[in-house]
Amino acid sequence: MDNVCEEKVFNAIFKSNSKTIFNYIYYKYGNEEKAYDAVQEAFVKLWENCAKVAPEKAKAFVYKVANNLYLNVLKAEKVRLKYAEKAPKNSPESPEFLMEEKEFKDKLDRALNSLPENQRTVFLLNRIDGKKYAEIAEMEGVSVKAIEKRMHLALKTLRAQIDGI
Repeated sequence: MDNVCEEKVFNAIFKSNSKTIFNYIYYKYGNEEKAYDAVQEAFVKLWENCAKVAPEKAKAFVYKVANNLYLNVLKAEKVRLKYAEKAPKNSPESPEFLMEEKEFKDKLDRALNSLPENQRTVFLLNRIDGKKYAEIAEMEGVSVKAIEKRMHLALKTLRAQIDGI
């Protein structure tokens, strides 16, 4: 039986689908560079999950992952635009803005570093990598309830340490 983890099978899936998936993402969103990045990342995720994805499901998997990755990029851009619109007199070029931004990043880094490792891991996997609680639970070998508890405690700690989160 063929397995996506076999290089020849993976290469065949890549060769037969990468251009079509690129076009799909590009046509849907209109940004060539970001579409290319999403497709590349989707195939990396396929390789990372090759043992879990049957060859006949690989195409659908890569489409879904590429689309979700692109949607995450769009969501992040909307958040940045929303923040930029609300940004007060301090423009991104002003020394005051840059200083405040650096102070906030430093405060966030300190707060994240103060979290217990299991809470920090759950927070970053969910909020930065976009992993669902069920995926994190599987990765960590614990229940979804345990992940929910870790996330709750992480958010509680971060809110206490940082204004505006």
